[in-house]
Amino acid sequence: MSDAEFVSRHLSDNDDLDSFSCGQPDLDEWLRRFARHAEGMRSGRTWVWTQNGLVVAYFTLAGHVIERGELPARPGRGSPDRIPAVLIARFALHETLHGSGLGGTLLADAVSRIVAATGIVAARFVVVDAIDEHAADFYSHYGFERIPDTYRLVRKINDLAEDVRRR
Repeated sequence: MSDAEFVSRHLSDNDDLDSFSCGQPDLDEWLRRFARHAEGMRSGRTWVWTQNGLVVAYFTLAGHVIERGELPARPGRGSPDRIPAVLIARFALHETLHGSGLGGTLLADAVSRIVAATGIVAARFVVVDAIDEHAADFYSHYGFERIPDTYRLVRKINDLAEDVRRR
């Protein structure tokens, strides 16, 4: 299965969310019960990949603020006390796609949208709260820096923009 089979698009009212299963019940339930509400409240934007009419992956992006004191010293250096950021609020692949290498492609999709959005609205970091140790390792593999003793990871948008330019 190649990433060329998937095109991300904004969540629609017609998307079938009931068959989505990523192996993390909290992520499945959030998509089914709350993603459309977050859209309506403008508190999160959800993007989906579909295959044969079924959602097989999704991510949700939201505006965020991170306190400089929460950051490790190096990435927080030179920042104001409250730093504008973008939160990858939810991120999941259907369990049939696990191990396919498509997680990195889905992350690149999310990051490219974030980089484009920060051309209009400023933000310095991308923040993610990994659901578990395995997810934290996934984000670390892509250059996100873990905040000690948490599942929270951050990466500077300037660094992500450079990655997008090289793609």
